[in-house]
Amino acid sequence: MPKNIVMRTAEGRILHIECHESIPSTLELARKYARLGYTDGYVVFSEKQTAYDAVGRPLPEGESESGVYLSCILRPSIFPSQAVFLGAMSAVALHNALEEQTERELGIGWVSDIYCDGRKIGATATEGKLDSFSTFEYIIVNFYVKLSDEDFPPRMSDLIKKVFVSENTSLSLIIAKKILSKFFELFPQKIKSPEKFMEVYKRKFALFGIKTKYLDGTKKKRCTILGVNGADGRLIVETSKGDIVNISGAKSIALPDKIRTR
Repeated sequence: MPKNIVMRTAEGRILHIECHESIPSTLELARKYARLGYTDGYVVFSEKQTAYDAVGRPLPEGESESGVYLSCILRPSIFPSQAVFLGAMSAVALHNALEEQTERELGIGWVSDIYCDGRKIGATATEGKLDSFSTFEYIIVNFYVKLSDEDFPPRMSDLIKKVFVSENTSLSLIIAKKILSKFFELFPQKIKSPEKFMEVYKRKFALFGIKTKYLDGTKKKRCTILGVNGADGRLIVETSKGDIVNISGAKSIALPDKIRTR
């Protein structure tokens, strides 16, 4: 049986967190809850997933992956045009939370992958449903991170918290709470002024100079990643012919699982 805990963010928002040891997918359960009308700020958390890994790929039957997996239901008053920055915002929040937990080199991919020492270890994803008035009935923000003791060693403060807090919080849940705290430091106020977090996003962007291929119609063409457009979040690439192209869909470009670190 899952346990339920209540968390209050620094901004005063109340979050209800449904905690599981292992489930197929936090997103699938959160999607069901959102359709049933669960409240804004209801979170599904699990320490293991059996359907998908930390970067959203299906796991082989019978396998599971440990880490932080959480999906948060939002019922926000924002425009669809503002929601395009949710991926970048959630990536900044996830990066900032993990940065407090490791001395490894972290970076942000596109749109919202997280790299640790050049290896992709996590990602964020968002999905939403519009009502008949073209406003959001709900949005689900998802955070996934594969944890290892090498990348994220338990800190003494976390071990003390694990021993003494009344709910005997797991280290995975401690990190999950940090992720939620960082996210709600930004959302929803700064979604209306994305330049306030896009500067951080661009500074932590890890794919500068990566050579890859993008989809131009039905043809795959070589390109070099130059950066991210801070005004609309699109990926900027240079083609082999020297043309500059802005890409808006992650499915239109091949993104690496590993990159060189500085």
